[in-house]
Amino acid sequence: MAKNRRYRSAAIRFGPALKAFLLCLLLGGSGVGYVWQKNQIFELGKQIKQREATLGNIEKQNDKLKQQLAMMRSPVYLNEKIRDLKIGLVQPTASQMWRLPEPGRELPAAETASELAGNEFLPPPVRR
Repeated sequence: MAKNRRYRSAAIRFGPALKAFLLCLLLGGSGVGYVWQKNQIFELGKQIKQREATLGNIEKQNDKLKQQLAMMRSPVYLNEKIRDLKIGLVQPTASQMWRLPEPGRELPAAETASELAGNEFLPPPVRR
């Protein structure tokens, strides 16, 4: 039998073409993947900048509202509002105010369970 192109197998004839196609597919896929990743990085960067801008605006608004709250809590503003609304509120006299002593930092700890049993705020013990 003569060895010429006519009698070669199909795998031998299409092998180099298949290798070239797979190489092009690999390179093309890598390029598309690279561009997709760069696009994702760009989009995420835009989202981060947008959210940072939104955060800055919210922080400014929060500071503005804190200042407004502090102003509205001031005695001068409250007295003006009372006068404007004609509510009739006045400052309490010294005899109307009660001064309470500041409690100590540490509360005395109960020594035993019998001392705790005398406490009316605790629920009764559960027995099984």
